Amino acid sequence: MRAANRGNMEHRQIVIVPNVSRYAEGSCLIKVGNTHVICTASLDNKVPMFLRGRQSGWVTAEYGMLPRATHSRMDREASKGKQSGRTHEIQRLIGRSLRACMDLSALGEMQVKIDCDVIQADGGTRTASISGGYVALALAIKKHRDSFSRNPIVEQVAAISCGMLNGELLLDMNYDEDSQADADGNFVLVSSGGIVEAQITGEKSIVSSAQLTEMINISFEGCKSIFSAQREAIKG
Repeated sequence: MRAANRGNMEHRQIVIVPNVSRYAEGSCLIKVGNTHVICTASLDNKVPMFLRGRQSGWVTAEYGMLPRATHSRMDREASKGKQSGRTHEIQRLIGRSLRACMDLSALGEMQVKIDCDVIQADGGTRTASISGGYVALALAIKKHRDSFSRNPIVEQVAAISCGMLNGELLLDMNYDEDSQADADGNFVLVSSGGIVEAQITGEKSIVSSAQLTEMINISFEGCKSIFSAQREAIKG
């Protein structure tokens, strides 16, 4: 039996608290079980150099973990003088995922910067960051809707993990499950039914095409509750 008596196809409890930052244009605290992430969205009138004069906006992301987000203290990456490869990978994934839900031309020459700070980690920090980052982004756009000729958000995006442990498929794995998994995947999905990105890794065993299809189907089903929680947080 999984922690909290969860079934194999049951995700952890999801709580999204909107507007947790006084100063950010959009923000939320997302809790997925014992993984907690603060997400903020900041609007910037400057776009990257490669977009200047093209009447197109941009969405980018930064990601980090607080020193005691895990069981033992980690040094801040700033103290080491550089970010880890893992951090680069995750923040690029968050940025790609959130850009996929946007009509960037509707932003004009404006950039949205998403910051995802993990304050407690128990697996699934990147998927929680994407789901929470979307809420922070949507709240920022909602607050400044008059700045845009049309709504720049064209899709609703969320993410969830699904993996295999001891031959069984498990949705939304926590750290203990993920660290022992035979295979694991992260799925970035939109509410209309499309896939933004799928990251699959066979840690100890090969994933068959049938298993991959089942993982995708399970992930779509699991994301329904995340989509609902996102909509409630944005509406509230």
